[in-house]
Amino acid sequence: MPDFLDFVPVERFRQCLALSPDGTTVAYSSNAGGAFDLWTIPIAGGKARRVTNLQDRAVWQIAWMPDGSKLFFTADHNGDEQYRIYQVSLEGGEPEEISSGPDCQRVLADAPFGDEGRYLFYGANDRDRTVQDVVIRDLAGGTERRIVPPDGVIFTPARPSPDGRWLLVAGVRSNTDVAAYLVDLTDSGADPRCVTAEHGAALFVLGPWEPDSSAFYVCTDVWGEFTSIGRYSLRDADLARITEDEWDVELLEAAGDTLVWSSNQGGRSVLHATKKGVPVALPETPQGVIDTFVITPDGRQIVLEIDSAIRPSEIGVLDTVGGFRYLTDTRPPAMHVVTPVDPELITYSSADGRRVHTLVYRPHTPGPHPVLLSIHGGPEAQERPEYAYSGLYQYLLGQGIAIFAPNIAGSTGYGLSYQKLIYRDWGGVDLEDLDHAVRHIQVTSELDADRIAVMGGSYGGFATLSCLSRLPYKWAAGVSFCGPTNLVTLAQACPPTWKTMVAAVLGDPDTDADHLTRRSPITYADAITAPLLIVQGARDPRVPRNESDQIVDRLRERGVQVRYDIYPDEGHGFTSRENELKAYGDIAQFLLEHLNDAP
Repeated sequence: MPDFLDFVPVERFRQCLALSPDGTTVAYSSNAGGAFDLWTIPIAGGKARRVTNLQDRAVWQIAWMPDGSKLFFTADHNGDEQYRIYQVSLEGGEPEEISSGPDCQRVLADAPFGDEGRYLFYGANDRDRTVQDVVIRDLAGGTERRIVPPDGVIFTPARPSPDGRWLLVAGVRSNTDVAAYLVDLTDSGADPRCVTAEHGAALFVLGPWEPDSSAFYVCTDVWGEFTSIGRYSLRDADLARITEDEWDVELLEAAGDTLVWSSNQGGRSVLHATKKGVPVALPETPQGVIDTFVITPDGRQIVLEIDSAIRPSEIGVLDTVGGFRYLTDTRPPAMHVVTPVDPELITYSSADGRRVHTLVYRPHTPGPHPVLLSIHGGPEAQERPEYAYSGLYQYLLGQGIAIFAPNIAGSTGYGLSYQKLIYRDWGGVDLEDLDHAVRHIQVTSELDADRIAVMGGSYGGFATLSCLSRLPYKWAAGVSFCGPTNLVTLAQACPPTWKTMVAAVLGDPDTDADHLTRRSPITYADAITAPLLIVQGARDPRVPRNESDQIVDRLRERGVQVRYDIYPDEGHGFTSRENELKAYGDIAQFLLEHLNDAP
């Protein structure tokens, strides 16, 4: 039987693609060399080329100079999420840093160049740690123009208009409250103007401009529970609805008069396109999740990153005439000797009549099977049919362990009201859904209710610890990586620019301390008896190490079996391939040991 490493993909990608101006080459971030470096590959096919060798830094965003001579990228240091901006020549050589000043959170615009590459647009909180400004950097003259947001708003630049007049900017208050602003690039004294204020607290994900700069596209939920495509006309100051999808529109791009978008249909991605407003029939793509895509200038080819439960994330090309083909092949050795498991989508009943959509992976062998209850992060995220945790799911399935992965209250993909159930209610409505998940497992004949482990990362780690400490079941084991344990200290330590968002989604540590304490796993730590593995990055800026330290100290004082693995050169997740494989390998063996030994 293959071991865990036989299920690990050859390489893993970050969700960023950048297409060269001539549409012939795609740049991406891959850990094939050990860390997330910058790579390129021709979209016609051929050998991938490694452009950087950063070692202790990881590439996050990528953009081509308009003349195609250079690549710009952002990278952080050992997962600290303090991003600096670099440029590197396609001719070779070491990257040159463009940013200056202290470490801070820098984010490139979706289309970061203006005036044929003279200006660079990015967001940064270097002026004030609690505020993210828009910075317009003159690369030729070295000067900067800074756009300061209103109080409580995080500014992130999106795209300049084709005529160079406007810069489209997102104003973020929370994950569901994002407004559209316009900055006049021809008037340095003009204040940013919110053009969606009349719609109140709604979501506007900013998309591409029309070629004549008369309008831009957005994904928005102003018309209902799900995000649809809207067109905002500058001439009429009017927002018109373009699509009426029954699922969320997620990604939206354009090339000339061709508009392409993906919708999230029950967790799987479906591509759609129009040309001059007329629907275009696209060839099928593999069943899975499209993480990001770009379009060639002629609109004929779509380069995308696609992930599925039975094949790891890959870069591929969809030719609107010729069909789909892969550019990469990350399939691990095990895929050639075992049949991977595709999940079944089910729903189960929870409190207040909620139906919880869940992916259930069943081993090919006869049951009843021990079960891993796997809880996604976020919480505003979604469990989707992807090659999860570098092959961990498929490895455990091969060992006879089933996976039960619910999209509990707060998950995205099932409407705005469902997503917002979690707001200021962590450890409440979500824990009800997890309680009912266990009840469903108990009455499912092919699942072994006496052998249940629970696992999650980030918010999923919090939910895991909540299950272990607050639900009255005999858990076989628990695994939390980067999981919050004390909601008060978590809120106090959040990145400075997130404070308004954290108060809206989680709670204010000053005014809501009692409520947050009642919902914190650390409050109920004395009820945890199951063997526990905690994995933590020492440099994590989102869930600081102190969160894990607190509960480990409490458990060890009581003699509870807890293994604590700290990665000194990691942040919120893994940037080092070596660290990632060790951590997931250790998690796999920990789960096997305790699920197989459980009574």
